[in-house]
Amino acid sequence: MLIGAAALALAGCAHRASPRIPAAVKIGTTQKGIASWYGVPYHGRLAASGEIYDMEQFTAAHRSFPFNTWVEVTDLDNGKKVDVRVNDRGPFVRHRIIDLSLAAAREIDMVGPGTARVKLKVIAPPRAFAQAVPQPAPVPAPAAGLYTVQAGAFSTADRAASFAESLREQFPELRVESLGTVWRVLIGRSLPLDQAKQLAEKVRSAAGQAIIVPDP
Repeated sequence: MLIGAAALALAGCAHRASPRIPAAVKIGTTQKGIASWYGVPYHGRLAASGEIYDMEQFTAAHRSFPFNTWVEVTDLDNGKKVDVRVNDRGPFVRHRIIDLSLAAAREIDMVGPGTARVKLKVIAPPRAFAQAVPQPAPVPAPAAGLYTVQAGAFSTADRAASFAESLREQFPELRVESLGTVWRVLIGRSLPLDQAKQLAEKVRSAAGQAIIVPDP
Protein backbone atom coordinates (compact mmCIF):
# COMPACT_ATOMS: atom_id res chain seq x y z
CA MET A 1 0.00 0.00 0.00
CA LEU A 2 1.02 3.49 -0.46
CA ILE A 3 0.14 5.91 2.32
CA GLY A 4 1.25 9.37 3.14
CA ALA A 5 1.64 10.91 -0.30
CA ALA A 6 1.79 14.66 -0.09
CA ALA A 7 -1.23 16.25 -1.75
CA LEU A 8 0.78 18.69 -3.81
CA ALA A 9 3.19 16.02 -4.97
CA LEU A 10 0.48 13.68 -6.08
CA ALA A 11 -1.68 15.96 -8.16
CA GLY A 12 -0.74 13.77 -11.15
CA CYS A 13 0.24 16.38 -13.71
CA ALA A 14 3.63 16.66 -15.36
CA HIS A 15 3.32 19.70 -17.63
CA ARG A 16 1.16 22.63 -18.62
CA ALA A 17 -0.62 20.81 -21.41
CA SER A 18 -3.57 18.59 -20.59
CA PRO A 19 -2.03 15.94 -18.34
CA ARG A 20 -2.34 12.26 -19.01
CA ILE A 21 -3.61 10.10 -16.18
CA PRO A 22 -3.77 6.30 -16.00
CA ALA A 23 -6.18 5.14 -18.67
CA ALA A 24 -9.64 4.26 -17.41
CA VAL A 25 -10.07 0.54 -16.84
CA LYS A 26 -12.81 -1.10 -18.87
CA ILE A 27 -15.93 -1.99 -16.92
CA GLY A 28 -15.92 -5.73 -16.36
CA THR A 29 -12.13 -6.08 -16.14
CA THR A 30 -11.23 -8.77 -13.61
CA GLN A 31 -8.22 -9.85 -11.56
CA LYS A 32 -7.63 -12.66 -9.10
CA GLY A 33 -5.14 -12.72 -6.26
CA ILE A 34 -4.64 -12.02 -2.59
CA ALA A 35 -6.23 -9.08 -0.76
CA SER A 36 -4.95 -7.58 2.48
CA TRP A 37 -6.20 -4.64 4.56
CA TYR A 38 -4.86 -1.63 6.46
CA GLY A 39 -6.15 0.61 9.24
CA VAL A 40 -4.27 2.07 12.20
CA PRO A 41 -1.67 3.68 12.08
CA TYR A 42 -2.50 4.91 8.55
CA HIS A 43 -5.90 6.31 9.50
CA GLY A 44 -5.85 10.09 9.11
CA ARG A 45 -2.76 10.20 6.90
CA LEU A 46 -2.56 11.28 3.28
CA ALA A 47 -3.27 8.62 0.68
CA ALA A 48 -1.56 8.64 -2.71
CA SER A 49 -4.55 10.42 -4.26
CA GLY A 50 -4.07 13.35 -1.87
CA GLU A 51 -7.14 12.41 0.17
CA ILE A 52 -7.04 11.80 3.89
CA TYR A 53 -7.25 8.06 4.46
CA ASP A 54 -10.32 7.09 6.47
CA MET A 55 -10.30 3.42 7.43
CA GLU A 56 -14.08 3.51 7.94
CA GLN A 57 -14.77 4.37 4.30
CA PHE A 58 -15.05 1.76 1.55
CA THR A 59 -11.79 2.47 -0.23
CA ALA A 60 -8.74 0.53 -1.38
CA ALA A 61 -5.17 0.73 -2.65
CA HIS A 62 -4.34 -0.73 -6.07
CA ARG A 63 -1.07 -0.63 -7.98
CA SER A 64 -2.36 0.64 -11.31
CA PHE A 65 -6.11 1.27 -11.46
CA PRO A 66 -6.79 5.02 -11.79
CA PHE A 67 -7.95 6.82 -8.68
CA ASN A 68 -11.76 6.76 -8.27
CA THR A 69 -12.05 3.43 -10.10
CA TRP A 70 -14.75 1.35 -8.42
CA VAL A 71 -14.10 -2.33 -7.85
CA GLU A 72 -16.29 -5.17 -6.68
CA VAL A 73 -14.23 -7.43 -4.41
CA THR A 74 -15.44 -11.01 -3.94
CA ASP A 75 -13.94 -13.29 -1.31
CA LEU A 76 -13.49 -16.56 -3.19
CA ASP A 77 -13.76 -18.65 -0.03
CA ASN A 78 -16.92 -17.26 1.57
CA GLY A 79 -18.58 -15.60 -1.44
CA LYS A 80 -19.01 -12.25 0.33
CA LYS A 81 -18.68 -9.06 -1.71
CA VAL A 82 -17.88 -5.40 -1.15
CA ASP A 83 -17.62 -2.42 -3.49
CA VAL A 84 -14.64 -0.10 -2.98
CA ARG A 85 -13.18 3.02 -4.56
CA VAL A 86 -9.46 3.13 -5.40
CA ASN A 87 -7.82 6.16 -3.77
CA ASP A 88 -4.36 4.83 -2.88
CA ARG A 89 -1.41 2.91 -4.33
CA GLY A 90 -0.24 -0.55 -3.33
CA PRO A 91 0.11 -3.20 -2.08
CA PHE A 92 3.75 -3.92 -2.88
CA VAL A 93 3.87 -7.46 -1.53
CA ARG A 94 4.18 -10.24 -4.09
CA HIS A 95 0.90 -11.87 -5.15
CA ARG A 96 -1.21 -9.25 -3.33
CA ILE A 97 -3.40 -7.27 -5.70
CA ILE A 98 -5.41 -4.94 -3.46
CA ASP A 99 -5.30 -3.43 0.03
CA LEU A 100 -8.75 -2.84 1.50
CA SER A 101 -9.75 -0.33 4.14
CA LEU A 102 -10.75 -1.71 7.52
CA ALA A 103 -14.44 -1.11 6.73
CA ALA A 104 -14.20 -3.03 3.46
CA ALA A 105 -12.26 -5.89 5.04
CA ARG A 106 -14.84 -6.13 7.80
CA GLU A 107 -17.61 -6.39 5.20
CA ILE A 108 -16.17 -9.64 3.77
CA ASP A 109 -14.97 -11.08 7.10
CA MET A 110 -11.23 -10.86 6.39
CA VAL A 111 -10.15 -8.66 9.32
CA GLY A 112 -9.20 -11.64 11.47
CA PRO A 113 -7.42 -13.69 8.80
CA GLY A 114 -5.67 -10.56 7.48
CA THR A 115 -5.68 -11.75 3.87
CA ALA A 116 -8.11 -13.48 1.53
CA ARG A 117 -8.25 -14.95 -1.96
CA VAL A 118 -10.34 -12.53 -3.99
CA LYS A 119 -11.65 -11.70 -7.41
CA LEU A 120 -11.73 -8.05 -8.47
CA LYS A 121 -14.24 -6.75 -11.01
CA VAL A 122 -14.23 -3.17 -12.23
CA ILE A 123 -17.73 -1.69 -11.97
CA ALA A 124 -19.41 1.59 -12.81
CA PRO A 125 -19.27 4.17 -9.99
CA PRO A 126 -22.46 4.82 -8.05
CA ARG A 127 -24.47 7.61 -9.72
CA ALA A 128 -24.57 9.60 -6.51
CA PHE A 129 -20.79 9.54 -6.37
CA ALA A 130 -20.07 10.66 -9.92
CA GLN A 131 -20.00 14.38 -9.09
CA ALA A 132 -18.95 14.05 -5.47
CA VAL A 133 -15.22 13.38 -5.76
CA PRO A 134 -13.12 16.49 -6.45
CA GLN A 135 -10.30 16.00 -8.91
CA PRO A 136 -6.81 17.17 -7.91
CA ALA A 137 -5.77 20.54 -9.30
CA PRO A 138 -3.06 20.32 -11.98
CA VAL A 139 0.46 21.15 -10.89
CA PRO A 140 2.30 22.93 -13.73
CA ALA A 141 5.89 22.03 -14.42
CA PRO A 142 8.54 24.74 -14.04
CA ALA A 143 9.29 26.69 -17.20
CA ALA A 144 13.10 26.46 -17.32
CA GLY A 145 16.13 24.87 -15.70
CA LEU A 146 17.01 21.24 -14.94
CA TYR A 147 14.51 18.73 -13.64
CA THR A 148 13.81 15.32 -12.21
CA VAL A 149 10.62 13.26 -12.14
CA GLN A 150 8.86 12.60 -8.86
CA ALA A 151 6.99 9.30 -8.89
CA GLY A 152 5.63 9.59 -5.34
CA ALA A 153 5.99 11.24 -1.93
CA PHE A 154 5.42 9.56 1.43
CA SER A 155 5.29 10.34 5.12
CA THR A 156 7.41 7.32 6.08
CA ALA A 157 10.76 6.13 4.75
CA ASP A 158 9.69 2.48 4.60
CA ARG A 159 6.70 3.26 2.37
CA ALA A 160 8.92 5.25 0.04
CA ALA A 161 11.45 2.40 -0.04
CA SER A 162 8.77 -0.21 -0.83
CA PHE A 163 7.40 1.91 -3.64
CA ALA A 164 10.90 2.54 -4.99
CA GLU A 165 11.69 -1.17 -5.09
CA SER A 166 8.57 -1.82 -7.14
CA LEU A 167 9.92 0.52 -9.84
CA ARG A 168 13.67 -0.08 -9.63
CA GLU A 169 13.81 -2.75 -12.34
CA GLN A 170 12.28 -0.36 -14.86
CA PHE A 171 14.09 2.75 -13.60
CA PRO A 172 17.52 1.80 -12.18
CA GLU A 173 18.43 5.49 -11.78
CA LEU A 174 15.70 5.85 -9.15
CA ARG A 175 16.51 7.33 -5.73
CA VAL A 176 14.75 8.26 -2.48
CA GLU A 177 15.39 11.68 -0.94
CA SER A 178 14.14 13.15 2.32
CA LEU A 179 12.54 16.56 2.70
CA GLY A 180 12.12 16.70 6.44
CA THR A 181 8.97 14.68 7.13
CA VAL A 182 8.42 13.71 3.48
CA TRP A 183 10.35 11.10 1.48
CA ARG A 184 10.30 11.55 -2.28
CA VAL A 185 10.87 8.87 -4.91
CA LEU A 186 12.75 10.57 -7.77
CA ILE A 187 13.79 9.31 -11.19
CA GLY A 188 16.36 10.95 -13.45
CA ARG A 189 18.87 13.69 -12.70
CA SER A 190 19.42 17.18 -14.12
CA LEU A 191 17.20 16.68 -17.16
CA PRO A 192 16.19 19.35 -19.69
CA LEU A 193 12.45 19.96 -19.64
CA ASP A 194 11.73 18.02 -22.86
CA GLN A 195 13.55 14.93 -21.56
CA ALA A 196 11.84 15.25 -18.19
CA LYS A 197 8.45 15.30 -19.92
CA GLN A 198 9.28 12.13 -21.86
CA LEU A 199 10.47 10.38 -18.73
CA ALA A 200 7.38 11.51 -16.81
CA GLU A 201 5.14 9.79 -19.37
CA LYS A 202 7.01 6.51 -18.85
CA VAL A 203 6.91 6.85 -15.07
CA ARG A 204 3.21 7.67 -15.13
CA SER A 205 2.49 4.53 -17.14
CA ALA A 206 4.37 2.42 -14.59
CA ALA A 207 3.48 4.16 -11.33
CA GLY A 208 0.10 5.77 -12.01
CA GLN A 209 1.34 9.32 -11.42
CA ALA A 210 4.39 11.51 -11.98
CA ILE A 211 5.24 15.19 -11.77
CA ILE A 212 8.23 17.19 -12.95
CA VAL A 213 10.12 19.00 -10.21
CA PRO A 214 13.29 21.15 -10.20
CA ASP A 215 16.55 19.27 -9.73
CA PRO A 216 18.96 21.91 -8.41
